[in-house]
Amino acid sequence: MRLLITGCRGQLGVDLQHTLNTHSLVPCSHEELDITDADQVETVLSAHRPDMVINTAAYHKVDECESYPEKTFAVNALGPRNLALSCRGLGITLVHVSTNFVFDGTADNPYDEQDLPGPVNVYGTAKLAGEHLVRALCPRHFLIRTAGLYGLSQQQSGGGKGYNFVDLMLKLGRERGRVSVVCDQILAPTYTADLAETLARLIETDAYGTWHITNNGACSYYDFTRTIYRIAGIDAVVEPVSTAAFGAKARRPLYGVLDNKRIRTLGIKPLRTWEEGLKEYLHKRWACA
Repeated sequence: MRLLITGCRGQLGVDLQHTLNTHSLVPCSHEELDITDADQVETVLSAHRPDMVINTAAYHKVDECESYPEKTFAVNALGPRNLALSCRGLGITLVHVSTNFVFDGTADNPYDEQDLPGPVNVYGTAKLAGEHLVRALCPRHFLIRTAGLYGLSQQQSGGGKGYNFVDLMLKLGRERGRVSVVCDQILAPTYTADLAETLARLIETDAYGTWHITNNGACSYYDFTRTIYRIAGIDAVVEPVSTAAFGAKARRPLYGVLDNKRIRTLGIKPLRTWEEGLKEYLHKRWACA
């Protein structure tokens, strides 16, 4: 297939290029394709005529999104709308990556694809709007919800938002020797290389619709950080703190675990545990250093 990938310098965009390298790839950075520009979207897609667009572009600095709602909605809602309209008109399949932040985090069990969303911050609200627009405008779509992404793109391409959570904790642990991390936000941290492998399998099917894909298991950010330091051999103190006491600008869903049962109905092997993914990421990160 001929695949156009937006956000090609981000974590997932980089790993998708590695995983899908047997296909004809058209990687597009923000400079090459600004998805908020409807005319540019139409021009670029018409010029390349891909079989599929994989949209990994997003504005996901969650606290910053609270201060810049117009930018947040432009990238996370209107951008997917522009892609959906052009894809529908040109007969292109659209893959759009969304987030567990579309849920309110009050559940006791993992969220499945049929559970009712209810975002609690600007970022989640904009991402949910993007989901609705993709569903309404582009019949041939895969809508992928995932969580807590981290990958190697910072070392490889200089893109993204600066540090993923793992890299930030490594930096702070080495520099400070003591970090405070929220202990009541639960999720399944997901290694982008693992997500890319599963996406590569999914897009070979015509099973359009909404899919939850994360690494297996769940943990708090506190436990995630302790595991990072254990594997990395960093002797740092990790202090647990509640979300309320931490006082971030944007509200977060306290429980953001996604149920992956549906993807297994296609015969696609579930992702390995988050601990296994983290261990491989750290080893590859050291190899790239």
